[in-house]
Amino acid sequence: MLLKLFLCFTLIPVIELYLLIKIGTVIGGFNTILLVLLTGFLGAWLARIEGMNTMMKLRTNISQGLMPAEELIDAVIIFVAGVVLITPGLITDISGLLLLWPVTRIKFKQFLRKKFDEMQLQGNINITRFH
Repeated sequence: MLLKLFLCFTLIPVIELYLLIKIGTVIGGFNTILLVLLTGFLGAWLARIEGMNTMMKLRTNISQGLMPAEELIDAVIIFVAGVVLITPGLITDISGLLLLWPVTRIKFKQFLRKKFDEMQLQGNINITRFH
């Protein structure tokens, strides 16, 4: 776990910084800043749209008496994408945009579901149902 935290909080920012410097030498510093701002703006706009769509689906399911499990998972993924988009950098912005885009978000949910099922089969997660 310590290694994962190290990678997340140290290695990713260093890679982001390196990438921004390299891109800046090719397209210029001002254009690099514009690119980061553009991806951040696009991400905020997409997060707002996807968040509103998810909330509408969630409300519809609740009003029909259905459990909005998929919508709750979407909401968490959209929230994580928003947090990632706050972090300046192109890798994090691309990751956030991919989490927001419905096509890739579905693939990510499938990946998470598979990992969750594997963890449950290995006994790392226990599910208790209340009746």
